[in-house]
Amino acid sequence: MIALGIDPGTALCGYGIVRAAGDEYELVTCGAIATPAKTPLEQRLLKIHDDLTALIRKYKPDQAAVEKLFFSRNTTTALAVGHARGVVLLTLAQARLPIGEYTPNEIKQALSGYGGADKYQMQQMVKLLLRLDAVPQPDDAADAVAIAICHLQGARLRELIDSQS
Repeated sequence: MIALGIDPGTALCGYGIVRAAGDEYELVTCGAIATPAKTPLEQRLLKIHDDLTALIRKYKPDQAAVEKLFFSRNTTTALAVGHARGVVLLTLAQARLPIGEYTPNEIKQALSGYGGADKYQMQQMVKLLLRLDAVPQPDDAADAVAIAICHLQGARLRELIDSQS
């Protein structure tokens, strides 16, 4: 199974594509869709849509996962992330990809076993699980890779449960 993880944002929209074979994970690609700050919002959202569509066509993931929006004190940032998240969900739906949504705590719990893990701990778990020499960059890409791994672990668990039924 190949999963596409997305860490939505308007300035940087992180993506990570991870392949699972049994208990092994392999990083296919990762990065971030960057949009210039002075670009009008609608153009930034269009770039996210277009670049994400191109990634889906090129790598043909089986499923996708997106970080759930959580409310913070900065409502301007929350609104911007909400715009990007909406475009991401629409793009994934247009590609007919099954979508999983996970809170930051669920992602941390899945990768580290601790829902309160910090960014450094999460990055080290991504590096360890994928047997990488370095943490994926930028941070948004590492976060997206973590989201993809979280989704793949959940899919593996669902498979095991279904096989027992």
